Amino acid sequence: METYIIGIDTGGTYTDGVLIETETGNIVTVAKKPTTRFQLSSGVSEVLKTLMKQSGLTPEQVTQVAVSSTLATNSVVEKRGARVAVLVIGYVKHFKLPVKAVLYIKGGHNLQGEEEEPLDIDYLVSLIHGLKNEVDSYAVCSAMSIKNPAHELVTEKAISMIDPKPVFCSHRVSSQAGMEERAATAALHARLMPVMTEFMEGVSSALTECKLTCPVLTVAGNGALLPAEKAVLQAGLTVASGPACSAVFGAQAAALKDCLVVDIGGTTTDITMIKDGSPTLLNDGCNIGAWKTHVEAIDMHTGGIGGDSFVHVGKKGDITVGPIRVIPLAMKTDGPPVETWLGSGDSCQLLVRGPGLETDELKQLMGTNGWTTPAIIRKKTGTGSISLEKVIDRLIRQQQLQEYGFTPTDALHVLNRLHIGNREIAVRSADILGKTVGLSGREFAKKILEMTRDKIETLIIKSVIHSIQGKSLTGFLDKTRNHPVLGVSFSLKIPLVGIGGSAQCFLPEIAEKLRTTVTFPQYGEVGNAVGAAIQVQKSQTITAHSENS
Repeated sequence: METYIIGIDTGGTYTDGVLIETETGNIVTVAKKPTTRFQLSSGVSEVLKTLMKQSGLTPEQVTQVAVSSTLATNSVVEKRGARVAVLVIGYVKHFKLPVKAVLYIKGGHNLQGEEEEPLDIDYLVSLIHGLKNEVDSYAVCSAMSIKNPAHELVTEKAISMIDPKPVFCSHRVSSQAGMEERAATAALHARLMPVMTEFMEGVSSALTECKLTCPVLTVAGNGALLPAEKAVLQAGLTVASGPACSAVFGAQAAALKDCLVVDIGGTTTDITMIKDGSPTLLNDGCNIGAWKTHVEAIDMHTGGIGGDSFVHVGKKGDITVGPIRVIPLAMKTDGPPVETWLGSGDSCQLLVRGPGLETDELKQLMGTNGWTTPAIIRKKTGTGSISLEKVIDRLIRQQQLQEYGFTPTDALHVLNRLHIGNREIAVRSADILGKTVGLSGREFAKKILEMTRDKIETLIIKSVIHSIQGKSLTGFLDKTRNHPVLGVSFSLKIPLVGIGGSAQCFLPEIAEKLRTTVTFPQYGEVGNAVGAAIQVQKSQTITAHSENS
């Protein structure tokens, strides 16, 4: 009996699927469906059903499902995910991490594994009591826990007795020196565990619905294959899962020895340099946004810019694109006309109640409409900007709210370069926002696309410089873009390989500016799913050959 592998990739906008032959790796069929953020299993299930129907296979013929996801990467870039408290034990130089709190406690060990100072239990207990209603998980990092983890284990036990939430100890996720990196690694696992738990539960539910009983493997950021349980318990390992799969697919599909794989999705743009046909592996750990970790991953760079990046127009006419993702206005099928709410400042964003949700807090914020804007909430409640932002962020994290706004996807609709949603709504929205900055709707759309291209181009340049020199010229590049006196241009001596739903909309002009070429491989719009399936297919083929030799 011929056997097959299914590859699944869930991103912030779409869930992609591919079905390939195990023996040859040939692609049989592909599928793309919207990601259902409020019930991830629905989007995955729709993809699986489509693959099975189009192929005519029985569930027994599918022997493996490989999954990849950019949800973990997205949550880091968008600065969302679980609220984490990092407890640092021992005398160390203070450092900052993008978490709810970093707190320092007396204790720790020395290089010989001997206790440097007793653990301050009383202070620890008081901290936990103060944190238990403020955080979703904990990360614990003690000085020299790689030599003696006793203080981390005691802290873990204390937390479990007072506030039984997930705890990640640094000695379990990193064996390298470096307190800040070990703390960041533990915190990353703690922050991403809820994201991966929800995702893997969605995959499991979808497989059951489609009567698929085969094993599930998750592609880690270094390309390794993880059992579903490990992908949840050590969620930080999946932080570069999507980019790893896009690199695998891009390197194989383009058949180029050296190139730059650029994957432009809805939320992020992920860039990987391919040398001698393969991506470079960072054995000492990768950087994701502000996180400097000990998580082994491919050498990749990611930025919060994509087709669904939120366009914010400030009251003073300043425009920003990204890093958060919203649902494009062209994709909204009901709700209030944009003329009744859309404008600059806090009126750029429409907040819609999640499906089937009717909590007292949402009623208070939204009334009976089921929708509102930050501007309306502030006027109604008198809430300050920072407090309101925290409330909205929490409700979005809890999936009680959906966010809609103008995006590059809408701009593409305005200019008739994309036709997947309601162009009329996009045009009306561009007219409204354009008027606030003295532009016509078409001029506004062109400006948004130009800003998006500039951000992607800058990200490409930064990633190449970092890969070559090991350092970034971030400040220099940001200051020289559109500088009135100094102009800087770059040429790229290797070709670009475009992957992702938005790649063909932006990369041709970027390639021209960088004096290089760009290719778009077949199936590039589902490249991550193909990459996931390829990783499993390679491992199964190697295993089969080993057993037969």
